[in-house]
Amino acid sequence: MSYDLVVWEGARPTDDKTAGKVFADLYNHYIEEGPNHPPSERISAYVAALLERWCDLTEDEEDTSPWSTGPLIGEASGPLIYFPMRWSMADEASAYAADLAHSMGLVCFDVQWDRLRP
Repeated sequence: MSYDLVVWEGARPTDDKTAGKVFADLYNHYIEEGPNHPPSERISAYVAALLERWCDLTEDEEDTSPWSTGPLIGEASGPLIYFPMRWSMADEASAYAADLAHSMGLVCFDVQWDRLRP
């Protein structure tokens, strides 16, 4: 079982319902439809910052990475990244990921709870 977050570029929606609609539109455009888009510069920088804290799953020899897939950058498409993490590490990793997104001017949305973070 995994815990999923999505982070994207753009203005922070005014409420959770609006954020859910923005997420659905972005997901449909960048993940469901058409070919993969290369990650934007800001999303690439975000992923790099996450990987400074915890290694990529593809390099995890000591089972310390919270990510459920690897390489993590492979979950990014254009201005968003939709990424799963191990349930057992979700509290710490999702809090860090949400705080980091906020500090970088990105929007973080909790898919399980359909709400903005932090």
